[in-house]
Amino acid sequence: MAPKKDVKKPAAAPAPAPAPAPAPAPAPAPKQPAIDLKSIKIEFSKEQQDDFKEAFLLFDRTGDAKITLSQVGDIIRALGQNPTNAEINKILGNPSKEELNAKKITFEEFLPMLQAAANNKEQGTYEDFVEGLRVFDKEGNGTVMGAELRHVLATLGERMTEEEVDELMKGQEDSNGCINYEAFVKHILSV
Repeated sequence: MAPKKDVKKPAAAPAPAPAPAPAPAPAPAPKQPAIDLKSIKIEFSKEQQDDFKEAFLLFDRTGDAKITLSQVGDIIRALGQNPTNAEINKILGNPSKEELNAKKITFEEFLPMLQAAANNKEQGTYEDFVEGLRVFDKEGNGTVMGAELRHVLATLGERMTEEEVDELMKGQEDSNGCINYEAFVKHILSV
């Protein structure tokens, strides 16, 4: 028989270093400060205000001359303004989902909100929109692919639903599936 070899046991591995403490949670992004509606000066004429009130009352579902906060954006857009959802939330004071559907306001409370939206000068112009779409004009011929525009509208920025995109693009594509984006922007801004 062969002599036994002296087998050494491996030394115990050093204990692993304790895991570092988890990084502190990032601070929540600050909400946009709400607009002080009491400080807004109403610049609409009496005749305009009467027209706005008539439109406001069309949205009143219960007959109490009040609307819910969730309807404010729709009315402001119906009256010719084009605020983003973020701007509407800022005007409303960043309400919770429950407040949007439960809290009601009168026309007198609504009017400063409409004025705040009208005072916002950051709305895009025809040239801004054409320049933005020109990025997708690969051939430089004034058209963009309809499928690509559909994808962008449904996935980027303030996303639109498929139904909204279909409605917006109805009758805009040519036989090749392309869209003349200058005519498209004129159509959008005239709606």
